[in-house]
Amino acid sequence: MILSATTYAFGIVAALAVLVVIFALLRRGTLRERHAVWWLVAGVFALVIAVFPHLLVWASKVLGVEVPANLVFFVAIALLVLLTLQHSAELTRAEDRIRVLAEQAASLDLRLRMLEAQTCAHREEGRDD
Repeated sequence: MILSATTYAFGIVAALAVLVVIFALLRRGTLRERHAVWWLVAGVFALVIAVFPHLLVWASKVLGVEVPANLVFFVAIALLVLLTLQHSAELTRAEDRIRVLAEQAASLDLRLRMLEAQTCAHREEGRDD
């Protein structure tokens, strides 16, 4: 697999840019560590393949994939599936927490209304005396 110098450089720069963006998002707190793991895996994979493109050819031969680009697409799709599963699991947990919190808030609201009603009733009883 022979790459032009431009294609080789572009691959390395693109992979480094992805890693820089991931670390910048982590540093700013925009991206949490648990979400960044798969992105870091993808970025490191892209950097390794960009620096050593023959590894992709070798891996595709070992795995029996005729076109090395198909292996890249397969790995990318697999990473995206893992990310989707992770986010789906977190969304489910968040929905459960939101439901519990909504139930607690409704219970506390009912309790507060009952206490306010009792307080008003006691005040009205005090006025009647």
